[in-house]
Amino acid sequence: MQTNMRREIDEIPEAAARLLDRSKDAVKATGLALREKDPAFLVTIARGSSDHAALFLKYAIELTTGRPVASLGPSLASIYGAEMRLAGAASISISQSGKSPDIVAMAEAATKAGAVTIALTNTLPSPISQASTHPLDIQAGPEIAVAATKSYVNSIVAGLAILSEWTGDADLQRAVADLPVQFEKAVKLDWQMLAADLADAESLFVLGRGPALAIASEAALKFKETSGMHAEAYSAAEVLHGPVALVEKTFPVIGLAARDAAEGSVSGILDGLGAKGARAFVTSAKAKTAKVLPFVETGHPITDALALILPFYGFVESWSRSRGLNPDAPVALKKITETR
Repeated sequence: MQTNMRREIDEIPEAAARLLDRSKDAVKATGLALREKDPAFLVTIARGSSDHAALFLKYAIELTTGRPVASLGPSLASIYGAEMRLAGAASISISQSGKSPDIVAMAEAATKAGAVTIALTNTLPSPISQASTHPLDIQAGPEIAVAATKSYVNSIVAGLAILSEWTGDADLQRAVADLPVQFEKAVKLDWQMLAADLADAESLFVLGRGPALAIASEAALKFKETSGMHAEAYSAAEVLHGPVALVEKTFPVIGLAARDAAEGSVSGILDGLGAKGARAFVTSAKAKTAKVLPFVETGHPITDALALILPFYGFVESWSRSRGLNPDAPVALKKITETR
């Protein structure tokens, strides 16, 4: 029987196409607001998978515009009542449900502080949309599985569409428009080669750099959520500054490399770990000793990184079921988490 999670993974290409069609006016309006504001910096407000989407957009914005992006702790508003100085800034809040009290409180605080406030949500109207100057429906459609998949991807697609409109970057605009086609390819890729080397493992690392680090963070969370597997995400460079001490013989390490300036670095680090006996996998044809996981080349370094999450989602859903678990109902988790 097909799980809700698998069904929603398969819906990602369609959901992305729906977003790019139905929310195009909101994307244009938000891009125009950013051009008019010309923010000196941006902040993000999110938790969980949404925060991993925010991390992806942080790298995309910094690489494309040169503007620094910082993550704000939602508790600054909801618990500490801190007053932020954001008159020259823009903020991006991401919430699938649009109603987590701490995310809403921080979005309201950013609006009151004078920022251009963008809300990416799957629920309109909602408290987060009312707290923000530019709410955008990510059009993911109903998401029943507890583990977010299509809402995570569409949050990033929405952010990239806004970024391309803001900057007028023609290459990024083309790459975003082509994402539904690329996702159709990516969702069919098979990463089952991971299964044998994870069978007796108790822990693993997922590595990446740049936007792919955000994908690694999301992958590590999904291992925990759906499979009860301890996984940690690190920068492929940062892992060498201490965490590598845990990588003993047969320790699994997955490297997520996009076709970007960091690809050689990531594949080289995974090769090095593989040479030391780690069970090393990487999404790069440049690998020499690490096992190569299949990937889609989208023609743009930023969307290349995003496409990596689709075959991973397919694998982790299957991996969860193979362990006798139900990925639709992770232990001790619920679909909407409201924090203060």
